[in-house]
Amino acid sequence: MRFLWLALALLLPLAVQAAGGAWQGSAAGVALSNRGVEAASAPISPPDPISGVMTLIYWRFELTGPQPAGLQVKLCSSTRCTSIEGASGATRGLTNVAAGDTLRFIYSVPGQGRLFPVLRVRSNQVMVNYQ
Repeated sequence: MRFLWLALALLLPLAVQAAGGAWQGSAAGVALSNRGVEAASAPISPPDPISGVMTLIYWRFELTGPQPAGLQVKLCSSTRCTSIEGASGATRGLTNVAAGDTLRFIYSVPGQGRLFPVLRVRSNQVMVNYQ
């Protein structure tokens, strides 16, 4: 019995560490006035230093007007990007990226010429789950 308590006491910190957590952040939007050009949001970082790796990211962005045909949006860390579809959702595309890494939304509309009306992003939000 004494051995069992000792084993539990030694494993408890590992169980707490494995539980992970979550952080959320937001950034101001961007304006995109030309096709064939990418526009990146301001960086979104965790409020406090954290360790671990990302597992699941929920995102949301809000436009001030209609979504232009062909809009492409990527959610990027400093090491890789994943395409996202829709104005909100979830992705595992950045699984195993450092949980404390900075994220950005990258917007583009393929083609050439001006966009009318200009694409204006009101806000970008993420909630990052990590382990």
